[in-house]
Amino acid sequence: MKIKSPWLIRPHTKVRLNHCETRADGGSTAENATAVLTGYRDKLASLQEVLYASQTNSVLIVLQGMDTAGKDGAISHIFSGINPQGCDVAAFKVPTSLEAHHDFLWRIHAQVPPRGMIGIFNRSHYEDVLPTVVHKLITKKVARQRIDEINAFEQTLADNGTLILKFFLHISRDEQRSRLESRLADPKKHWKFQAGDLKERQFWPQYQTAYEDILTHTSKKHAPWFVIPADHKWYRNLAISDVLVQALTALKLTYPQPTVNPTTIKL
Repeated sequence: MKIKSPWLIRPHTKVRLNHCETRADGGSTAENATAVLTGYRDKLASLQEVLYASQTNSVLIVLQGMDTAGKDGAISHIFSGINPQGCDVAAFKVPTSLEAHHDFLWRIHAQVPPRGMIGIFNRSHYEDVLPTVVHKLITKKVARQRIDEINAFEQTLADNGTLILKFFLHISRDEQRSRLESRLADPKKHWKFQAGDLKERQFWPQYQTAYEDILTHTSKKHAPWFVIPADHKWYRNLAISDVLVQALTALKLTYPQPTVNPTTIKL
């Protein structure tokens, strides 16, 4: 599957996030973004209907990013036009006691979308090689083992008909500060603010390094990463939508054959 995107991380690419754009606009503007996004929504709705009907493939969308990068916003804006019966969203936070007593992929596999469905991971299995690495909760050896296991896991999913698309929503540190300030200034956004957001912000350089390692070693042909410029929320939505439409179109899915001959039925 070939996807044309300037934000695709090709396999074996050494990623340096400070060389990746955060404020790109793709030559578009906020003014015309609404109409373009509406077109993408319509296409996604049609493609998702065929995916649901055919029951031959599933789609797994992974969204990762620093706090305030816009994972929730991307989900609500991009997927608002599709049939909710054909889409599930899973969010992965600190493992529960039960989850912690299993291997780190146990809780992830349970949320993988079945054939015919789109599954969206709002944070994902990559959390087990992010804060755990930044805060030195696991050794470098364990982190490398987990990355190898993630690659094998995603290969297994792809081999069984799951289209995997992974998006790192790349914002600048200044933009994060602006969004955190916005949450503090708006009483309606106070519920989004957590004291831990400020604590984790202090580890920005370490998180960037951890993400670079992930992007470098886990962007594969069967499970590519896209580093999406996300300082402009409207462009973030367009860039992700463009990849999704290309990828689902490339599956060349068709409606299943009817089980009865409709021309023989009289009502």
